[in-house]
Amino acid sequence: MADITIIVNGTVHQLSVEPRKILADVLREDLGLTGTHLGCEHGVCGACTVIVDGDAVRSCLQFGVQADGASVTTIEGLSSADELTAVQQAMADHHGLQCGFCTPGMVVSITALLDANPDPDDQQIREGMSGNLCRCTGYQGILRAVRQAAEARST
Repeated sequence: MADITIIVNGTVHQLSVEPRKILADVLREDLGLTGTHLGCEHGVCGACTVIVDGDAVRSCLQFGVQADGASVTTIEGLSSADELTAVQQAMADHHGLQCGFCTPGMVVSITALLDANPDPDDQQIREGMSGNLCRCTGYQGILRAVRQAAEARST
């Protein structure tokens, strides 16, 4: 076991984890944050995306011990229980979600994209979202949602 200290959604956690345990499992099993979904477990689908020290990261590809000392934001840490973020509202407004399985990773990736580039053009949005797969929607609603969220965040 390895002792780590990790800041998740603004709360400091001291944990003892197996060195081979992936960050997604640390979040889901040890911290009870089940919004981070595991899809492919190969870093392809993006369902497990979280923000680690400001960067979008596939939590299925990072060991929990690698997050020692890091600040992690999950889907649960993006908004309060009573208010949606601009990204979440835009996804709802433009039907950028269907079954909801990929949605947490999509929302986290869009948030990281807009944090890094507050006014992306369509090509930058497509590139920024290229690591997230959805089997239920066409991507046009998601593209429109990112545009709306960018505009809402700029006002």
